[in-house]
Amino acid sequence: MRILAFDSGIGGLGIVRCLRQDIPGACIDYLADTAVFPYGEQADDFLVARIVTLVGQAIARLRPDLVVIACNTASTLALGELRARHDVPFVGCVPPIKWAADLTQSRTIGLLATRATLTRSYLYDLRNRFAPDCTLVTYGARNLADLSELAFRGQRIPDQAIRAEMAGLFSQPGGDAIDVVGLGCTHYTFLLDHFRRLGRPGLNWIDPAQAVSRQAARLAHRIGNITAKQQGAGQAFFTALPEDIGAVLPGLRRMGYETARPFAEQA
Repeated sequence: MRILAFDSGIGGLGIVRCLRQDIPGACIDYLADTAVFPYGEQADDFLVARIVTLVGQAIARLRPDLVVIACNTASTLALGELRARHDVPFVGCVPPIKWAADLTQSRTIGLLATRATLTRSYLYDLRNRFAPDCTLVTYGARNLADLSELAFRGQRIPDQAIRAEMAGLFSQPGGDAIDVVGLGCTHYTFLLDHFRRLGRPGLNWIDPAQAVSRQAARLAHRIGNITAKQQGAGQAFFTALPEDIGAVLPGLRRMGYETARPFAEQA
């Protein structure tokens, strides 16, 4: 079983960590589009064209049996077109609105996400479909993706920086009633321990990484062992290698990758 996981940066590695547990022995290639990170600050038309092209090139080279779009922005923008173009199963990642609605007792749910995610109609379609009786309080936390990158590198994150971002959510009207908070960006998985430690008691924090991984595992079992030969743990590719690659490597190795490789884009 060969899987391709795609994200704009290191956020999707939280899903890879879960995939290693849920589909043991799978070869999991990872592609991070770091050349234009963060996606939340890019125009939609540009991103759709780029994601479709880049993932298409990766599919042609790596021949995966299953593709995981481990990025909320990429999933909401380009998943439909990717599925139309490629005869390979895809698993996407969307804000965990349904999950939050299932868990909330106060009927007020919170969502931390990028500003771009909060402007898209897809989010409010999810709310209307799965949480019509809930109040949804959202906050576009621009700094959290950058803080997540630092956390992945093992750098110390000041509590004040996390508290400032959480205050952007809880200080809004209705914020006091929030009892469930969904993470609407896969990067935030690397800050989850900070959220739980610094958030008020009783809050339920939802990281969609495990749910995405479980769905991928269900599809993998249906597909079966298409690729019978042993292919190893897979490779980690970056469209632009981080300047501080030495700080990134320990985290990559924890996820099962020996090194980072450049992904040469075709013109």
